[in-house]
Parts: sequence; C-alpha cells; structure tokens
Amino acid sequence: MRRFNLAVLAALTLSAGLTAVPAQAHAGQRPLGIENCTATACHFDVAPGTYDVTVLLGGTAGSSTSVSGETRRALLPETPVPAGERAARSFTVDVRTPEGEPTGPAGSAGLDLTLGGSAPALAGIRVTPARHARQVFLVGDSTVCDQPAEPYTGWGQQLPRYFRKGLSVANYADSGESTVTYLGNPQLWATVQPRIRRGDLVLVQLAHNDKTTDEATYRANLETLVAGVREKGGTPVLVTPIVRRWFNADGTLNNDTALLVNGLGVNHPEVVRSVAAAEDVPLIDLTARTKAVVESLGVEGSKALYLYNEKRDNTHTSTQGATVYAGLVRDALVADHLVPKRLVRVG
Repeated sequence: MRRFNLAVLAALTLSAGLTAVPAQAHAGQRPLGIENCTATACHFDVAPGTYDVTVLLGGTAGSSTSVSGETRRALLPETPVPAGERAARSFTVDVRTPEGEPTGPAGSAGLDLTLGGSAPALAGIRVTPARHARQVFLVGDSTVCDQPAEPYTGWGQQLPRYFRKGLSVANYADSGESTVTYLGNPQLWATVQPRIRRGDLVLVQLAHNDKTTDEATYRANLETLVAGVREKGGTPVLVTPIVRRWFNADGTLNNDTALLVNGLGVNHPEVVRSVAAAEDVPLIDLTARTKAVVESLGVEGSKALYLYNEKRDNTHTSTQGATVYAGLVRDALVADHLVPKRLVRVG
C-alpha cells in the first residue's frame, strides 16, 4: 500500500483544505468541503462534467473503506488503513444527467459518493474539475450498464474501480438495447458521439438483444459505430458479448445459447471478430475470456457470477461476476496497450 508521510499529508491538507472544488467555484462560489460528508456519504453540488477526486482515508482505529458513486458505480476498491495512519487515493468520475442508464431516471443532481467497506473512515476529500482526463465510453446493453438496483450489476459499473485518476468511465450502456435500437434512439448514439474527443476509447458490446437482427444488418451497424467513433478522433474497441451460463452435459458452453448465436443463425461473436479484423479495430474477445472463466468454475461454482441463485438468471451478472468480468476488460486494455499501466489499479 502506498502511504503518504506526515510532511506530504500536511501539504495535502493545507493546500487542498480538505475541500471539494466544483466547477462553479471558479466563478466565485464558495467551495464545498468535507462538511458535506457524513460517515457514509458525500454530496457535492457540481455541474455535469468530469472530476478528479482525492480521498484521504483512515482514522484513530483501523479502517477499511471503499467508495462508490452516482448509480452504484464502483470507484475505489476496499482499502485497509492501519490505526493512526492515513492513505490517499485518487480517481476520476463522470457526472452527467441521467446519471445512470441514458433512458433511465435523471437521478440526483451533482456528485454523490457512498462510503462502504467493513469499517469506513474518511479523513478528507478534494474534488476538482478534471483538466486532461481521457474518457472510456461504454456502448452496450444490460450486461454492461449501470444497473439501478441490486442484485443486478453490469461489468461497466465495476470498471471504474480498476482505473486511477486521469481515466474516467462514461457508461452509456442501456438495458434492452441492440445495435439497431442503440443507433436509432436519440438518447443513445446521437448523444454519445458528439461527446467523444480525440484520444478517447469507445468500447462497444452489443449482441444480447440482436435476437432478430440479420447478419448483414448487424455487421453494417457495427461498422457505422466504428466509423462514428473514428470521425470524432476516438479509438473504437469492439467487445464480443459475455457468455450466458448455459452448460452442456459435458461441462462446456459450446452451444448457441451460451455463445450468443441468434435464431437466424447469426454468430454474434464471430461477426464482431470479423468486423474488428476487416476494419483494423482493437478487439476484446470477452466471449472467449468469460467462457474460460465459467467453464473453469463449473456448473456450481459459476452460479455466483450470475444471478442464478437469486433469479435463476444465467445472463445477467452479480456484483461478483461483474467485478471479475470488468477485470478481464482491464487486463485486455492493458495487454493491447490501449490504457497505460500507470492509470490502472491491479487489485
């Protein structure tokens, strides 16, 4: 664990004032500070935008603190701090309206953070507008989105916990969307594309709801998304869909249900791989990666990754499953040199 010595902690405290500085503060409004936090939550009245957050964790007793924000986004994994010590951690967060799924409710204005963990302790906090952060946009369906309520959790909801300050996840995945509906709804692609800037990554995982989409249309829709990202100077990344937990008698997932082959015989992962190769687009083969994880855990062990025990659901992931699958995405982004290691958390 990286810990700040007393001199650094003093400098952080004096220079930051343990205050949160919203965008409006630069117009003369009084900065918001730690007085806006309780033992378990903070609210900052900031405008939509991207913000860097530094938290100072720890107290007189031993503590262990995690941070989530907005619509159940995991922003910082649980961090233990010994009694009497302090640890500073930073991350970058996307604040927008609607704060969760693009077609969902607006949510609360400003930035909301929730403190969790077995023994949360917040000693200080500083929030400033992010000046040079890169965005990782997510275009996807319910297996990716910021799910509003437990036990459902999209892997995109857990992805921010793996990134340090300087890289923000803007999750525009939305439940029930196919390539057809995502392109056709003005709340979705028409909203996302104008926000893409040069250097941003745009991860696209759409397949689960393309049940009646023919291959030519599916391929053309993926090509349209790729072209739209490139038009804005961003980097498109195609992501094959996570597997459904649907076992054969021999313990494998080698069947159309598990591997997302629709009723028209369209093999979605294969089409995604084909488009990535033809368009020279980075590919995260999440189908292959999640298949390997599920098969290695077996019929019983893999239940915890999905909502089988709660809902008899073999498609949507639990918090545990979403966290594991988000880790696979992080690993792929690092391996393909799409994200520098310095911006990535290992744990």
